Amino acid sequence: MIEIKKVPKELTKNRLDKTSSILFDDFSRTQLKKWILDGRIRLNGEIAQPKDIVFEADEIEIDPISETRVDWQPEDILFDVFYECDDYLVINKRPGLIMHPGAGCKSGTLANGLLYRYPELTKIPRAGIVHRLDKDTSGVVVVAKNDKFRNYFVTQLQNRSVKKIYKAIVVGSMIGSFTIKDPIGRDKNNRTKMSVNQNGKEAETFVKLERGFSNYSLLNISILTGRTHQIRVHLSYNKLPIIGDKTYNPSGYIAKKTLPKLADFIRKFPRQALHASSLSFQDENTKKDVTFDVEMPKDMKRLVNELKKTL
Repeated sequence: MIEIKKVPKELTKNRLDKTSSILFDDFSRTQLKKWILDGRIRLNGEIAQPKDIVFEADEIEIDPISETRVDWQPEDILFDVFYECDDYLVINKRPGLIMHPGAGCKSGTLANGLLYRYPELTKIPRAGIVHRLDKDTSGVVVVAKNDKFRNYFVTQLQNRSVKKIYKAIVVGSMIGSFTIKDPIGRDKNNRTKMSVNQNGKEAETFVKLERGFSNYSLLNISILTGRTHQIRVHLSYNKLPIIGDKTYNPSGYIAKKTLPKLADFIRKFPRQALHASSLSFQDENTKKDVTFDVEMPKDMKRLVNELKKTL
C-alpha cells in the first residue's frame, strides 16, 4: 500500500534515493532507485529523479505494489473522457475534482471514478494516473491503461518531452511575453505552500499575453519543469496573481479602477482561474506528436466575457 513520510530536518539537502533508503529501510537502495525511475516513488506528488535534492518537510510517497490494489475503492464519480485508445485515456478534469485519495480525502476522487469505470486499472499503480492537476485547476490529464504505456509516459515526463500549455486569468497587465526562472521550494513560514526560494529547485515558466482587459490579462503559459504549484507561485511572485487563488492571492486583489459590479464578480470567483488547455507528446507506436486541446470551462469563459465589458 502507499506510504508517505516527511523528510526530517537532519536529511535535508540529501538526494532522493539516499533519503528514501533511510526512511524506507525495508527496501534496498537499488530497488528504491528503480522505483523512482518507474514513477512508484514521488516527491511532493511529482515524478522525480534519484538525484533530486530533498528538503525538510518534503513528502516522499512510495507505491511499490504492482499487484491489484485494495486501498482505493471504486466509486461512480462523474468525469469526462476526452479521448481513449488501447494505451491511455485523456481526461478533461473539471475544477473541484481531486486526483486521488490522500490526507483528508479518502473518496470521491478521479482515481476512485477510474477504478469504477475501468476495473482493469486496479493492476496499474495509482489507477493509471501519471501526472496531476491541483484540485481547482481544470483541463487535460493523461491516464495510462497499461504498464507499458505508463513506463513510457513516465520517461517522457522525466525527460521533459511532454509539452503542457495552460491558460490563466490574472490581475495585472503585461506586454508580449517573458520567461520566469525563479527556483521554487517549500515555503519556510507555511509548509503547505510553495514559494520562490533560492535554495529551491529549478523551475521555468514561459508567459505570453493572449489578451489584455484594462488591468487584467488572459495568459498563455507553458512550463518546462513541473514543480508543485509552479504557475501559481511564479505568477504571484511576478505580481500577476491568478484570480480566485485562495493560496497565492489570498486577499483577492482587485485592480485599480475596477467597477464595483466586476469587482464583486471577481471576488466571488470560486477557484483559481487556471486551466490546462493543451498537452502534447510523441506517440510510442507511430513516433508522431499527438496533441490534445480542451476548451476553457464555462466559469472561465464567463469571467473572460465579464472582463471584455471593460474594453
